[in-house]
Amino acid sequence: MNLKGLEVINRMAKPRTQGLTWCIDDGMPLAGFRDVITSFHRHIDGVKFGWGTALVTDVIEEKMAVLKEYGVDYSFGGTLFEAYWAQDALDSFMNLVRQCDCPVVEISDGTVHLPSDQRHHLIRRFKEYCRVFSEVGSKSPEESAHWTAGDWIRQIKSDLDSGADLIILESRESGTAGLCLPNGEIRSDLTDGILSAAIDPSTLMFEAPNKTHQVYWIQKLGSQVNLSNVPLSGIINLETLRLGLRSDTFSLLVAPSLLMP
Repeated sequence: MNLKGLEVINRMAKPRTQGLTWCIDDGMPLAGFRDVITSFHRHIDGVKFGWGTALVTDVIEEKMAVLKEYGVDYSFGGTLFEAYWAQDALDSFMNLVRQCDCPVVEISDGTVHLPSDQRHHLIRRFKEYCRVFSEVGSKSPEESAHWTAGDWIRQIKSDLDSGADLIILESRESGTAGLCLPNGEIRSDLTDGILSAAIDPSTLMFEAPNKTHQVYWIQKLGSQVNLSNVPLSGIINLETLRLGLRSDTFSLLVAPSLLMP
């Protein structure tokens, strides 16, 4: 792609099927939210209303209207789904999803113990109304420590077999659980194991809430990697990383021989 005379990575235009950027809204005021979406919608594929914030955001309908206007998908946080499931109120959750015309539902069990058979049934059930993103991994650092690459691979494959459109790999918005250690370091033993399996990387989306994690995944899988939990304030930063326009990913743009040792 030629960007004002400079050859950069060729990014797929929206609607994209890979290289997705999903942001997280943790309760940004409406004016700021509207400004961000208006200014940067070309680089945003979706916005997740984090955890249960949608229920206490008085301007949630206005936010959804902005996203619809600019062709940006949206979903509720997986934790909200878990809260409805834990209270045996999934019919109410389904009504909420349909009333809000949600194009995506996130199904997860990062906090609760959702039996596998129910998980797969619910993936198929919600697929009748919208796309389904299944989140794999625990939000508990203690629970995460027990997961092997084989555990991740089995759940990823079973969720895909059940019809999930995309698999989100848990790291939390803090980047301290799931695929990450409590200090924020990504567990390369897990990621290498997962990526060595016969799984199409385009069906995976990695939670990458900070630059360190974003650089890691771009270096690992290239500019077209799907990333989520991106702060609304970090959209342009991420796009420059994808294009090789920051030092951290400059190797995407120029020959290795030209880089400093």
